[in-house]
Amino acid sequence: MNNDMIKGKWNEIKGDLQKTWGKITNDEWEQTKGDMKAVTGLVQQRYGQGKEDFSEKVARVYDKHVAEPAHNSLKEEQDKNNRH
Repeated sequence: MNNDMIKGKWNEIKGDLQKTWGKITNDEWEQTKGDMKAVTGLVQQRYGQGKEDFSEKVARVYDKHVAEPAHNSLKEEQDKNNRH
């Protein structure tokens, strides 16, 4: 996952994370600096479930904001190349 894309989308990602795990404060989210491993560890620490459970859920939130736009831009580039 591209760190620059994560940084650019961090406020959106953080908003979705806050909706799902509301016990975690904004300051705590900011301390993770958007690092997915740190986010997963924070959620696990505060909510106490298995790491695998949180890893998948956190990854889905990140993918929603980062993977889809990257996939869409790749598709647009392929479409443009196919037209030429």
